[in-house]
Amino acid sequence: MMNAVEDIEKAIEQLPENKLQQFRAWYEKFDMDSWDKQIAKDSDAGKLDALAQAALADHKAGKSSEI
Repeated sequence: MMNAVEDIEKAIEQLPENKLQQFRAWYEKFDMDSWDKQIAKDSDAGKLDALAQAALADHKAGKSSEI
């Protein structure tokens, strides 16, 4: 008996091209939304504070450039 991931992989492999494109678009949005939620959660928890402080310190020291 296959596990859930293998079942999903097999189902994806069998998708016709138009459905595969639809799946890719859905998954890209799903993945971006998940990433955004994780970043927000980490930010709210203060996990990014040290990185922000280091970036600001580098900027004040002239170690940054305009983009």
